[in-house]
Amino acid sequence: MSATTASDAPSRPGSAQLDPAWRSALELLEGDLRRRDAAAKTLRAYRVDVEQFALWAAARELQPTQVDPRALRRYIAHLSQERAAPASTARKLAALRALFRSQREHGLMRQSPADLLSTPRRGSHLPTVVKAGDMGALLDGIPASTALELRDRALFELAYACGLRAEELVSLTLAHVDHDGEQLRVEGKGRKTRFLPVGEPAMAALRLYLERARPALGDGGAQAALFLSKSGRPLGTGDVRRRLRVWTARAGLQGGVSPHALRHSFATHLLDGGADLRTIQELLGHSSLSTTQVYTRVESARLRSAYTRSHPRA
Repeated sequence: MSATTASDAPSRPGSAQLDPAWRSALELLEGDLRRRDAAAKTLRAYRVDVEQFALWAAARELQPTQVDPRALRRYIAHLSQERAAPASTARKLAALRALFRSQREHGLMRQSPADLLSTPRRGSHLPTVVKAGDMGALLDGIPASTALELRDRALFELAYACGLRAEELVSLTLAHVDHDGEQLRVEGKGRKTRFLPVGEPAMAALRLYLERARPALGDGGAQAALFLSKSGRPLGTGDVRRRLRVWTARAGLQGGVSPHALRHSFATHLLDGGADLRTIQELLGHSSLSTTQVYTRVESARLRSAYTRSHPRA
């Protein structure tokens, strides 16, 4: 048995360091994920998480078919010693469940050692929500003097109007915009397509950007990307985050407003306005209603705060 300890496990693994059995297991998993049309981001995350575990296991002379529940519990303990966040541990366990499910489905294992493991409890964090008034101030505060200002106004108007993820925003092309129907075709997680209504302020900002700004930025490449950088390339998610930081700072908003906070605000403001959870689920592109129900906790927290402030016997 190797004398390597848990703390000796490399933190930045690479597939070249894996032995053939672990490389083969990883290739089988990636093939299964691609057949299920998993997103590129999921493929990358699972590869990193499985490679980390594979190096940890190989240091203990464990092949994929030799991993048992006890070994997985030891690995979880190792992650805890390394002070991994519960959310990170849960993600890594999801990758390992997928790995051993793949091994079982290909007839290499009779049972997955991950089946009986429980996922660590995550902290209960309510999503960040920007108040409706602050959201209006943020969007109205973006000028319309330059091409980049027009782009940013359209970008964030659309993000809030449709509750888009950052990746969905940067994946939009000219063909995704239905000007006559005032709606947007969005390719979400798992390649699921949804059609979203676009409010008039967002449509007006988008038309202004397309007429006055986008032609000056470039053609968007082969895919005719909707939102372009000043050098004419399609925007990335990092660009969206950086530009949002600029405008939230100028608007005087605190608390680290992110693109996902705009999405949370979209959903929460719909709920405040009387929309039902099923409708919000469809607009957000959630596969499960339980994912959408987090917004009822936001509403409950808001009501409790108002009650505590206002009721004499609270």
